[in-house]
Parts: sequence; structure tokens; C-alpha cells
Amino acid sequence: MLRNKVIAQYARVHMAKRISQVDLILEIISRFPDGASIEQILVGLNPPPPRRTLQYRLASLVKSGCLVAEGRTKGRRFHLPAQVKIREAEQLPLSTIAQSINLFVSRPIQDRIPASYSREFLDQYRPNKTQYLSESLKRKLFDLGKTDGNRPAGTYARQIFSRLLIDLSWNSSRLEGNTYSLLETERLLELGEAAEGKDRRETQMILNHKAAIEFLLESGIEAGINRYTILNIHALLADDLLPDQSCGALRQIAVGIGGSVYMPLSVPQLISECFQQIIDTANAIKDPFEQAFFLMVHLPYLQPFEDVNKRVSRLAANLPLMRDNLCPLSFVDVPEQIYINGLLGVYELNQVELLAEVFAWAYERSCLRYSAARKTLGEPDPFRVRYRTLRKETVALVVRGQMNKKSATAFIRKQAKDMVPTIDRMKFVEIVETELMSLHEGNISRYGLRPSEVEKWKQRWL
Repeated sequence: MLRNKVIAQYARVHMAKRISQVDLILEIISRFPDGASIEQILVGLNPPPPRRTLQYRLASLVKSGCLVAEGRTKGRRFHLPAQVKIREAEQLPLSTIAQSINLFVSRPIQDRIPASYSREFLDQYRPNKTQYLSESLKRKLFDLGKTDGNRPAGTYARQIFSRLLIDLSWNSSRLEGNTYSLLETERLLELGEAAEGKDRRETQMILNHKAAIEFLLESGIEAGINRYTILNIHALLADDLLPDQSCGALRQIAVGIGGSVYMPLSVPQLISECFQQIIDTANAIKDPFEQAFFLMVHLPYLQPFEDVNKRVSRLAANLPLMRDNLCPLSFVDVPEQIYINGLLGVYELNQVELLAEVFAWAYERSCLRYSAARKTLGEPDPFRVRYRTLRKETVALVVRGQMNKKSATAFIRKQAKDMVPTIDRMKFVEIVETELMSLHEGNISRYGLRPSEVEKWKQRWL
């Protein structure tokens, strides 16, 4: 039934003579619950088309919403949309209205209604009267994220700077499709060593995050949410990824949004006006969580820059949290597609509920990473429970094998490839790498390790 529906969607976009092969492609993919690689699809097609032809056909299916692609290059897998929805529902439970938004923006692009920028959506927001986040939710987030004592702005973020720098750089880059692992990101930021086989732009993206996060702590918190801060965040994030004249400058050209029917503003004067209105409105908001989320909604919606808008919004959202010494938001564990769908709900429907639930869930996960509030976060993560034994065995093997970060990265990926379904591999790798980075004398017994083994391993952990 699912396959027939997907084929019908594709038929509305492409010529009927292709449907027979599309039918077979979808049938092949349906045989692989964890997703199919190009090689697996080619084997199932008789006669197999040229690889480039199949890549083009798969890209068209992904663009039309009939397939979902995960990973890049050699690790790329193709899934039927229902497979991805099931996994994300397990990770991030959604309310009824958030589910409806998620389903709407998951439809093939030709079935969605074109939308343009609505100035009214911005105009109708009244600081401290309009609420994107409920009072009860903001109280809950505050209780989770609060830290001890009245200290100067940014104190807490500076205390956890080393950990935050790696987490936020990696997760924000990951949400843009960057394929660096967590350990590879740590090596790059601490030792300046680029990972082998990675695209130069991926390396640059992570280095740019480092520079922008350092700017937030050195100047941004003190300067506050203003034109200077946001423009400079963009300049640092876009360095060597956009032309020099576009870094830190509001756009003068029209842009489109891939995979969306939304068309942003194209008039430079209006872009500048709305940009300033977003800053003024954000500054008038008193609650730090509402302020952070407002920036996450309206900066990407306006698309004030030629590119890198989502990255700017994620870092800008941390300004009010860092200023008030709350736990920062590092987007730990956030599934890329559900985050994108939350933004599409804003772009195409002007509805914030799905993105708000992603924001709240992401903040709880960040608190779990950094804050003493972790004790109040409820039930254990089902994903961690599912792979509990394998996680502990993998950590122990890395330590006993005296592996450095480079060799550990390769070993963990091999463990994931051999023992974890494709759809869970990236998260498994992240969790194991995080546990290795957090290993200390107070928790080594969880892995059956002796202090002497850990001390010997730490000498090689570079």
C-alpha cells in the first residue's frame, strides 16, 4: 500500500514511461528496513542502468518526497518516508498539532501550496504578550537550565567552554549535512588536524563555528542582540564559504529554499527593514527562552543572508541563554529531518508548534549533557538502553586496545557498520564517542575498566 502511494506521487511529476523502473526501485528499497545503498539497488535492477543515471533518478525521487536520503557519498542510504517517520517518532514524541505539521510538510513538494514571506507574521508578534512557548514550558526549561548563583553574564558558558565548543560546532554542522564525526571534530578544533577524505568545505564549516562561538563569548554576550552581533556571527560562519562581499552583509539578491515551496523576500530595502524589526522585537522580549526561540523562528524565515541563515539562528539563539547563565543549547541528538520540517512549518504555514517542540526537546538534551538538572529529566533514553551492552563493550575495547582518537574513530564506525542497523549508526557513533570523551576515574567501573588501563590509554588519547 505504501509503495503504491509513493509511486502515484512520483507519477504526477515524471513521465509515465519511467514508472515501471521507479516501481522496481521502490520495491528494492522496501526490502531494506535500514535503507538501501546505490550498490544494493543496482544489483536488484536487471539490466542495471549506468550508475550516474540511477543517481539522477534517486535524486529526483528524493526531491519529490518519494524517498529520504541519509548520509553522504559511500555511506548514503535511501529509505521510504514511512521508515524515517517511525524512527523519528521513537526519538522525539510529538503532539497532535506538531504531527499534523510534520505530515503536511513531508508531502511531495508538488502537493504543497506555494508561500511567500508574510510581513504580518512578524508584525503581529507583540513582545511579552504573544507567546510562542507556553508559560509552563518556559518554567520547565528554566528549572532544567538554571545554574548556581548570581554571576557575571556568560560565566557558565565559559566554564564549560571546551565541551560546548566541540558539541555546538559539531551538532550545528551536522544539521547542515556535515559528515565529520564527534571525535574528528575534537581533533580538528584541538589539534588543527583535518579528517582524511573530508571535503574542504566541511572542515571550514567547523572551523568557522569555532570562531563564531568564541566571538559569542568574547564580545557577543556583552554587545547583546543587535545588528553588529548578528552580522558578525554571519561573517565568521560564512568565512571562505561565501564571497567576501557577502560575509556579514544583508543579501541583495533573491534566494530560494531547496525542498520547499516557500519564497523569501527579494527586495533589499524590505529585507533590511524586517531584519532590524526582528532585532528590535527580540530585544524587547524579557524571557530568555522566548527570546531564543523567536530568533530561531524569524531569522531563518526572513533569510536575511545569501546563505548560512540557519547556522546564524542557532548561534544567535544562545545569546540570551549564555547571558543569563542558563545551560546553552547545543542541539545534541536533534534529528536533521525533524528540525528541517519544523522550519518548513514556519516557512510554508507560519506555524511554530513543531519547531517549538524540537527546540524544547533539544534544550532538555543539552541540559542532560551539561547541567545538574539531569536528575529531573525522567525515563532513560530508549536508544541508549537498546545499545547498552554494545556501547559499553565498544568503549572498553577502545581503552584496552590503547587506541588514539584517529584509530578509535575508525574502530567505532566499523563496530556500528557490523552490528548496528544503518538507520541508527550515526547516533550510535556519536554516543560512544561522547562516552569516551567523558571517561574519568569516577565512571570507569561502568565499563569494567581498571584505573591502570585508563591511565595508560589516556597517554595515547591524542
